[in-house]
Amino acid sequence: MAKMKAAILVAPGRIVLDDKPIPDVGPLDALVRITTTTICGTDVHILKGEYPVAPGLTIGHEPVGVIEKLGAAVRGYSEGQRVITGAITPSGWSNACLCGTCSQDGAGTRHGWKAMGGWKLGNTIDGCQAEYVLIPDAMANLARVPDGLTDEQVLMCPDIMSTGFGGAESAGIRLGDVVAVFAQGPIGLCATVGAKLCGASLVIGVDRLPDRLRIAGLMGADHVIDSSQVDPVEEIMRLTGGRGVDVAIEALGTQSTFEGCLRVLRPGGTLSSLGVYSTDLTIPLSAFAAGLGDHRIVSTLCPGGKERMRRLMSMIASKRVDLGAMVTHRFKLDDIEAAYALFSEQRDGVLKVAITP
Repeated sequence: MAKMKAAILVAPGRIVLDDKPIPDVGPLDALVRITTTTICGTDVHILKGEYPVAPGLTIGHEPVGVIEKLGAAVRGYSEGQRVITGAITPSGWSNACLCGTCSQDGAGTRHGWKAMGGWKLGNTIDGCQAEYVLIPDAMANLARVPDGLTDEQVLMCPDIMSTGFGGAESAGIRLGDVVAVFAQGPIGLCATVGAKLCGASLVIGVDRLPDRLRIAGLMGADHVIDSSQVDPVEEIMRLTGGRGVDVAIEALGTQSTFEGCLRVLRPGGTLSSLGVYSTDLTIPLSAFAAGLGDHRIVSTLCPGGKERMRRLMSMIASKRVDLGAMVTHRFKLDDIEAAYALFSEQRDGVLKVAITP
């Protein structure tokens, strides 16, 4: 049986590169040869044991590659085409999909959580930090990469661009809104871009790292706040003349950033939650106005499917979006363990790594 190299979760705290069989292709599947992939913050949660997946699973959910083999029932594609697939790979026909919530396709009670059913790659099936990945329901998920776009230009589409933009879209940002984005990591930076594209007149980026605040300015933040130097809640209320913001986007997954978002909302404002939380959240009574402030809290799991990917790539092709500055480091798949060490420890100003087999 032919083998491939893959990044495999052995146990919490340990991901190693090892050999695995190249997957067999079912009727509706596609085998994609990976040309570029990356590491997500959620992968680090998996590595640390904060989000449980089965030992032996190949990790990763952000694939760019070339169709190697198509299932017998797949139509509309050909082998050799360059494609991406979203981190969320919906079937297209489930109740969740038909209700318009493709990200929850197949949601069940795995590990007691009734959510995230559409996230399969590197979660419930083998992912894409490997030489090959099997894509289920290929006709719902494969999106052809436009000619002229490089792997790195579209590398953010499968997850962080879709997630960050989704947080802005879910919040219902309107023309002229004031938006605060707490944390300017990869997803927070994409939320900053998304807020600007949705029509926000003032976008405030919050972080503790100077490099991230600098890039936030490049990505469209009108004002940045170094939370290691000042209280971001006080500073945002000062900037808004005590009014607060229309939308606050939480992009880290901690109690302090969630609470900060809640405290800067105007009455009737929206908290858009994008973080992956590893502990219980508490909603402070005063920040939530005892439940009487007409606040809205929404959460967003990365929208997936081929049409979502097409739309995101069209934004890049039309030069409305340029996320090239986010790829700060490059590794070969053979060095995946070193890439994880760098990314999880947030060394050397890392934002996103590009990994090529």
